[in-house]
Amino acid sequence: MSKNRLEAFSDGVIAIIITIMVLELKIPHGTDWNSLTPLLPVILSYVLSFIFLGIYWSNHHHLLQAVKYVNGRTLWANLHLLFWLSLIPFVTGWMGENNFGSLPVALYGAVLLCAAVAYYILTLTLITQHGRNSTIAEALGKDFKGKISIVIYAVAILISFKYSFIAGILYVMVAIMWLIPDKRIEKILTEKNN
Repeated sequence: MSKNRLEAFSDGVIAIIITIMVLELKIPHGTDWNSLTPLLPVILSYVLSFIFLGIYWSNHHHLLQAVKYVNGRTLWANLHLLFWLSLIPFVTGWMGENNFGSLPVALYGAVLLCAAVAYYILTLTLITQHGRNSTIAEALGKDFKGKISIVIYAVAILISFKYSFIAGILYVMVAIMWLIPDKRIEKILTEKNN
């Protein structure tokens, strides 16, 4: 089965998720900077979630560049990932509207954790499908960043009940870690094509 439909569908879903998030932003009724102050938690939540969705979109694109085809298991693993990503607008809004309260921050982390696990399952599905000596397996290697992200999310969720601000910092740290470009797949593909 061709990977193109899977990639196009996923791109569309992520675009819709981002659109839903931006439509949830409320317009302030004032015309000065002070009218934006109450919206600051909402805007910060939106920015963080937009970055996370951008990271997933970019990594998903690179991931599919390293595979030749997909099968039914891959489709379901991909839908599993998209399910968790589709919950990001809800937890983003709840966290922002409630000034980073403990439970909303914990649930935000739980959705990020589940999305990270789903992405990991997708990578394992693709490696199983293409083989341990495939380009995708070679490119992903031991996937340290993916595994450490899952650990950081779990720790942040536990911390969030007492120190939601520190949990938020941990979420930002994961985003920063993933913003640093991961050249593994591009490097492997370039080497294979030369």
